[in-house]
Amino acid sequence: MNKQNRHKRLLSLDVLRGFDMLFIMGLSGLIIALASLAPDSAVAEWFAQQMKHAEWDGFFHHDTIFPLFLFIAGVSLPFSMAKQQEQGATKRDMVVKIIRRAAILVVLGILYNGFFKMQFDTLRFPSVLGRIGIAWACAALMTLYLKPKVRIAISAVILIGYSLLLTIPAPDAVGVDVWTKEGNIAGYIDRIVMPNHILWRGVMDPEGILSTLPAIVTAMLGVFTGEYLAKSNHSQNRKAATLAISAVILLATGLIWNTLQPINKTLWSSAFVLTAGAYSVGMLALFYYIIDVLGYTRWTYFFKVIGVNSITIYLAQRFIGFGNISRYFFSGLASHLPEGWGAVIISIGYIAVCWLFLWFLDRQKIYLKV
Repeated sequence: MNKQNRHKRLLSLDVLRGFDMLFIMGLSGLIIALASLAPDSAVAEWFAQQMKHAEWDGFFHHDTIFPLFLFIAGVSLPFSMAKQQEQGATKRDMVVKIIRRAAILVVLGILYNGFFKMQFDTLRFPSVLGRIGIAWACAALMTLYLKPKVRIAISAVILIGYSLLLTIPAPDAVGVDVWTKEGNIAGYIDRIVMPNHILWRGVMDPEGILSTLPAIVTAMLGVFTGEYLAKSNHSQNRKAATLAISAVILLATGLIWNTLQPINKTLWSSAFVLTAGAYSVGMLALFYYIIDVLGYTRWTYFFKVIGVNSITIYLAQRFIGFGNISRYFFSGLASHLPEGWGAVIISIGYIAVCWLFLWFLDRQKIYLKV
C-alpha cells in the first residue's frame, strides 16, 4: 500500500458516521412509530426499547450513538495528522488546531444548550459537543506527543482509576449507594463545581466533569483503530478480521467488568467504554469490509451525505423547524390514514426533509468543518 493510499479518507468512516447520525435524525422515531403498529408484538416492543436510552444501568442501541461518534472522530485523527504533516504542518500548528477545534465544539455545545435565552445563571455548561471536543482533544494531544505503548498504559490507568473513584461515596449523600444517581462521586463533583449549570440540578450531569475522563479512552480506542488501518501493512481482509476479533475481545472484557461495576452510559463507566467500544469496532469492521474491501459502494451515498455534515444536522435540528416542514407537506396525507400510519408518514417526512437539506448542502459543497 503506497503512502497516498494509507492516508486517504475512508469512505466507510463517512458512511458509518452517517448511519450513526441517522438515528438522531429521525430513524429512532420512525422505528418507534412502526413498532406502535404492533403493540402486542414482543419483537416490536424490543425494537422500540432499543431506540431509548437506559434509564440508568443497562445498554440499549440508543446508548451506542454518542460513543460511536466519538470513536469515529478518533479513527479519523491519524489520517488527518498524516495529511497535515505532508502539507508541512508543525506540531505547534497541530496543537493550535486541536485546541481551537475543542474550544469551538465547547462553544457550539453551549449555544445548543440555549445560550441565546440569556438565562446565564442556569445555563447548562456541559454538552455532547463539549464532551466530544474535550475528549477528542485530549486523545489528539496524547497521540501527537506520546508513543502508542504509553497511550495504552494511560488508557488502562484511566479505566481502572475511574472505576476505583466510583467506589467513593458522595460526601453529601451519606448512606446512599454509590451506584445511584444521588450517591455517585461524579454527580457530587458536578454539584460542587457547577450546581446551577447541570442538566439534572441537584443531582448530576450526564456529560459532567469526572465522567469525561473515561470518554477520553473512547476517543483513544478510535485512534488506535485508525492508526492500525492507516499504518499497518496487513491486507484489507486481515484488517477487517482483526477489527472483528478485537470487537469480540472488547465485548468479553466489558461483560466481565460489568460483573464488578455496571454498564452505565450516564456515568460512562469503564464497562460501558469497553462494551460501546466493542460495538463501535465491530460496526467499523462491518462497514470497512463491505465498502473498502469488497467495494460495494452504490448504496452508500444516502449515508455519506449525512456523514460529511454530521455536526451540521445535529445543530440544525435545534435551530430549524424540520418537524413543522414535515407536517406542512405530509400532514394531509397522514390525516387520511389510520393514526398509527399517520405517525409513520410524518416520521418518514422528517427524515426526508433533513436529508434533502443535507443533500442541498452537499451539492453546493457546503460543509461545517470544525
